[in-house]
Amino acid sequence: MLYKTALAVVASLLLSVGLASVALALDMRPTVSLDMAKRMADACEAKAKQEGWNLNIAVVDAGADLILFRRMPDAFLGSIDIALDKARSSARLPFPTRGIAKKVYGDDGKGGAVPGLAHVKGLMAFPGGLPIKVGDTLIGAIGISGATGDQDEECAQVAIDAIAGDLN
Repeated sequence: MLYKTALAVVASLLLSVGLASVALALDMRPTVSLDMAKRMADACEAKAKQEGWNLNIAVVDAGADLILFRRMPDAFLGSIDIALDKARSSARLPFPTRGIAKKVYGDDGKGGAVPGLAHVKGLMAFPGGLPIKVGDTLIGAIGISGATGDQDEECAQVAIDAIAGDLN
């Protein structure tokens, strides 16, 4: 009986140490904080105001869960879901949504290598969504909608550039 009790105690200690190591490793993985998301949205909004664009801005984490959403005054209501889907698409695949569009439609617009992606619910195959990475590690994504695809993507890049110092 004493042997089984000692074995149970040792197993319990090893499990605790192992779980603590896993928890520590998870805590060390880079993430997009709410402060970072706010700074990204601020930078994008400043650019949008300068250009006269009314945008919806969505920032998600690596699991495509929403961290921050901002709708500028007079931004299209229909663009809310588009911004969210652009961010989630870039987090789930993780490529710029412009790249997804090339996979669906090809460079000439007549059909890409993976045209079936166009039928995946919530997947956005046009510019405006960008992954946020630290090196090769995906930590989140941003989706912008309300202007042209090129302008949306430009604003998303301005947002990522605003936190570039945090991505090292």
